[in-house]
This record gives sequence, structure tokens and C-alpha cells, in this order.
Amino acid sequence: MGEEGKSKKSKGKEGKGNFQLKTPKGTRDWQGEDVVLREQIFSTITDVFKRHGGVTIDTPVFELRDTLTGKYGEDSKLIYDLADQGGEICSLRYDLTVPFARFLAQNATQNIKRYHIAKVYRRDQPAMTKGRMREFYQCDFDIAGAYDPMLPDAEILRVIKEVFEGLPGWKGKFTIKINHRKILDGIFQICGVPEDKIRTISSAVDKLDKSPWDEVRREMVDEKGLEPAIADKIWEYVQLKGGREIVTQLQEKPEVVANESAKQGLEDMAILCDYLAIFDVLPQLSIDMSLARGLDYYTGVIYEVVTEGSAPKVTSANAAKKEKKPKKSNDPDEDRSNDPTLGVGSVAAGGRYDELVGMFSGKPIPCVGISFGVDRIFSITKARNTETVVRKTEVDVFVMAFGGGKDFTGLLPERMETAKQLWDAGIKTEFTWKAKPKWQKEFQVSEKGGIPWAVILGDDELKQGKVKLKELGLEEGHPEKNGVLVDKANLVQELKERLARGKSESAELPDRTVA
Repeated sequence: MGEEGKSKKSKGKEGKGNFQLKTPKGTRDWQGEDVVLREQIFSTITDVFKRHGGVTIDTPVFELRDTLTGKYGEDSKLIYDLADQGGEICSLRYDLTVPFARFLAQNATQNIKRYHIAKVYRRDQPAMTKGRMREFYQCDFDIAGAYDPMLPDAEILRVIKEVFEGLPGWKGKFTIKINHRKILDGIFQICGVPEDKIRTISSAVDKLDKSPWDEVRREMVDEKGLEPAIADKIWEYVQLKGGREIVTQLQEKPEVVANESAKQGLEDMAILCDYLAIFDVLPQLSIDMSLARGLDYYTGVIYEVVTEGSAPKVTSANAAKKEKKPKKSNDPDEDRSNDPTLGVGSVAAGGRYDELVGMFSGKPIPCVGISFGVDRIFSITKARNTETVVRKTEVDVFVMAFGGGKDFTGLLPERMETAKQLWDAGIKTEFTWKAKPKWQKEFQVSEKGGIPWAVILGDDELKQGKVKLKELGLEEGHPEKNGVLVDKANLVQELKERLARGKSESAELPDRTVA
């Protein structure tokens, strides 16, 4: 065999033998009930955004690399860089906030209340079942413009409350952790943290929700060169958490109010608490001095939403010794879904970033916003709703034919005409694409799709100008178990009335699709 023949054979073997059909690590396909649930999450969030006057925008999925550089602190290493294409060096967007700031600067937009729902990309170590992915959706709501202090911030926090109280299974099961960058920076100054280490020490403090103090202290001292005494003094402050009394406690400390940054931050928080009392958000709020948010662009109030499952499971010291820890892997691409030291993380996060737009245009525009992590919200919502029946489609009516024997035609034209009649009326309808379907198969299809109603056509009924309307899933003994005859001319009106009433709860399947 010649070299050319060997080459072709080798290439063919490589193509068939080594090619693997799979999604890239940290990504997944979506289908079936998962899509339905995710769409309901989108719908709930979007409804709240619109209720508060949000207008939507869209930006490219990739940005010039220089646009993203220097905005994310230590997380910059997670940015996906793209190959040079025609002399432009680009990267996939890491979040929706920096592209929004670029949009404001480029279009000289001074005031906007915008929302944006789109995919973002991070080359992080994935944990797929916990909603930690490399390609995932964010739903952002931001208010840009100069307004009186803390009013936009209060409305953003009200948006957070409305979103999570609108999601299935979330009411009463979430906490909004909040802090203020100026308070935190002031505390670091009081404790003696060098100015050039404040951001990196903030990143270490932010890990206290998932790592014990001893580990965070070791990072500060051994890895980041902080004096041990300074680290211990920081610990005295970052343990503080609670309601609005935390603001009062800090305002009563002379060394705190003597620091201009901390004093200003506490004044902001006091005003914000007054506004949140009016908006009925205080019961969901936890003022937490350990919340730091690692991103560099935050300048004021910062917050994140946590729930059961956000943090890794906590075990006692004795149990931790006995528990078999997972082997640490040097592979940054390995999925960590089974790692007990890893939780889902925060399900939403944001804050005030008054200087980010100015980095692009030189003209600062005050901004504050929130970003909802849909995939993390999805993973927790799905786990909480394991017994709930989810309809895979929005179809309300299945048109079928009843009959048999050699003379049965299948009534295909009649089924098509009835489907058209219902479509014209805006009723979501399907029928089987077979000329002579078996009625048992038709019922199976409708039941599998969770379709609540059937319109049944029969030769005898059609001769009388009637069809049978049947609500699927009724209990034995129900007076309408076998359906009711209605005039074909009145079918649309009858169906609309019954759909509006929702009929009996015994047959109603929760419709968790987007209306």
C-alpha cells in the first residue's frame, strides 16, 4: 500500500474511532421537562423586570479583549479568549455587566433601566448537577443614572424579593446577604491592611461562606503576605451579621465612625434600611460583614442571594475526620458535582458600580444592578419539585377520531378542519399525523404530553353536527368522565369557557410553561 493509501486509511480510522459525540465540558443540551422549567424561570424573572419598567437590550456574545481586561480581579483568569480573527483580539463575555457599561459609554446613554437575558462564559471548574457551568444564562436588571442616594438600590432589592417569591418553592427559603464596599474598605483600613492589598484581601474574605476562618486566614498570611495580627483583627469585624442593628453597632464604634469610608458606607446603609422597611424587604435581609464580592468594579452596596444548598454541607469536626475526602485532581476541566466541599453557590448577586462606565468614556455614570444565575436557580428548583408533574408542551386540546372496522376512514380531513378552527381561535391544538390512527394511540399521545382536553370526532356525531369534548384524567365516577356532546358550531366558545375556568383540580396539570 502506498503512502497516500496509508494516510487515507489512518485519517478514516481517526475520524470514526476517536471522534466522540458529546457536549464540551461544562455545557449541556436542554430538552423535555428541563426546558419547560427553565422557561418558567425566565418568564417569572422577565415579568418582574417589566413590572418595574425595564427595557431590554442585546449585546454581542464576544467583546474586544481590552473591554473585559482588568474588570474582574482574580476571576480574570476564567475569561475565555478567542483566536485572532482579522486583527481583532476578542473574548467571550464573562458577564452582562461589563458589556452593559461599554454599551452606555459607546452610546452616551445617561439614564436607563435595562434588563438583559443571555448566555455568558467562564472557564471555571464545572459542577454540572449544582448549576456550576461554563456556558450559562444570566438575567440582569440594572439602573443607570444619577438619582438620590439609595433609591435605585432599594428598588433593585425589591426586584430580588419579587423574583424569588414568584418562583415555585422559593418563598421563605432565600436570604439576601448585603454589605457595602466602603464599610468593608474602611474596616480593612482600620485593621491596617496596606492599600495595595485591600482588593486581594477582599477576595479572601469573600470565601468565608464556603471555607473556615483558619483556611482563609492562612491564605491571607501565607499566600498574600498579610501580618497575622492584622488578619486576626479583621476576623473580629467579619463575624458580624444580622439585621439593621449591625449598622447601629458599627456606628457606635469610635474607630469605625472616625474612618471616612466606613462612616459614609454606614450612612448609606441606614438610609437603605429605611427604604427597605417601606418595600417590605428587611425580613429577607442579612447584613453580613464577611460578604466582599470578588469583582473589582463594585463601589458601594453589594449583595448576593443564598438558599439551602448554596453552601456545601457542614459536618462536625469528628465526622469530617472520618469522612472520605474526594481525591484532589489537578485537572481544571474535571466535573466536581460529587465534591461534598462544593455547594451550588449564590443564586443571584450584584451591587453598585459607579466607576465602571467611566473606565471606558472618562465620564462616570452611576449604576446599580442584580444578576440572576438561572442554571443555579434551576438546579435547586428542580430538586425541590421532584413530585410535581410538568407539562412538556402548552397544547390544551388534542383532536382525535373514534371508530374502527373496515369502513373507518380515520376522519383525517375532519380532524384537520377542526384543528384549523381551533388554531384560528388561538387555542393550542394538536392532532395525529396518521390517516387512520388507532384511538388508543391517540389517548397515549395526549396523556404523555399532559394535554388536558380532547375533542373526539365520530361519524354518527358529525352527522348530527356535534363533537365530543372530553376532559382527560377525570376520576372514575365523575359525571363527565366519558365526555360531553357539544354542537360543533359552539366548540370554540365552549372550550374557551372551560379553559378559562380551569375545570376540576383533579385533572388540572400545573402549566409551568411560558404563556
